[in-house]
Amino acid sequence: MADSLNPSPWHRLTAARPDWTRTVAARRAAAAGLVVLAAVAALRSDPHGDYTDIAVAAHDLSPGVALTAADIRLERRATAALPDGAQRDTDQVIGATLTAPARRGEVITDVRLLGSRLAESAAGPDARIVPVKLSDTALLDLIRPGDVVDVVTVTPDQDDRQPARPVVIASGAVVVLVSEKARGTSAGTDRVALVALPARSANEVAATTLVQAITLTIH
Repeated sequence: MADSLNPSPWHRLTAARPDWTRTVAARRAAAAGLVVLAAVAALRSDPHGDYTDIAVAAHDLSPGVALTAADIRLERRATAALPDGAQRDTDQVIGATLTAPARRGEVITDVRLLGSRLAESAAGPDARIVPVKLSDTALLDLIRPGDVVDVVTVTPDQDDRQPARPVVIASGAVVVLVSEKARGTSAGTDRVALVALPARSANEVAATTLVQAITLTIH
């Protein structure tokens, strides 16, 4: 009883401290604890599980050319940030043809390379990629990968008095590659466009190009 009626100076000092000082101290202690926990989690994370070696462009790349070992390098990237289809094995990339320009450091994915995965992503299951050699090569400078086009020809001339009529061989083809003009040449006679189509339409286009001139109309 006597102690409660005559408190010590220290007791008087601590009892007079306002509540907000206790709140600030508690918040500081909690913040310090979170920082410590974050540091521990970072130190204990498994770098091999969080990062993956994937194939990236070693320098700026142009489309239509087979990739070499000098074009690709492996680079360690965060696994969670990788796009679907990122290539982890350079052996699967070297020798493949890139379908669009790529900047240095860009991740190489399966749909950026000529193959069944690209055809499927562009034109659906069981799709095919067919080369189209155009009678009007100027069109090759106008179309780009991703453009949707129709493949058109004309009826064979059976009667000079009847004008030739256009025939749509395939509709809704997706351009996946336009070959570049060879350096030092002005003519584009060797250039082609690769388009993705369902298998039946692709075969019809391929057969027609053997005997008739064709062109494209752009959607």
